[in-house]
Amino acid sequence: MHASQDAVRAEPMGLPASGQAQERSAVPLVAPSQASFADTLKAVSWSFFGVRARRSHERDVARLNPLHVIITGVLLAVIFVLSLIAIVKFVVS
Repeated sequence: MHASQDAVRAEPMGLPASGQAQERSAVPLVAPSQASFADTLKAVSWSFFGVRARRSHERDVARLNPLHVIITGVLLAVIFVLSLIAIVKFVVS
């Protein structure tokens, strides 16, 4: 075997050989910051209301944790149902 074939086989897939220069992007990759509970509550509340701007939706998709959205959605749905039951009981009595 040739030495160059050994070097290629020794390198992990997709990475250049150790003698080659690696190119770096001029723009650093920055992960979006995690949203707070208030941000999650606001996004889910607006979704319940049915009004969402496209830009806000795209920003929220990048920042919000899906588990937090599900938990917040279930809690708000329970609060909504309980408030409807309380209003009906109040009106009927």
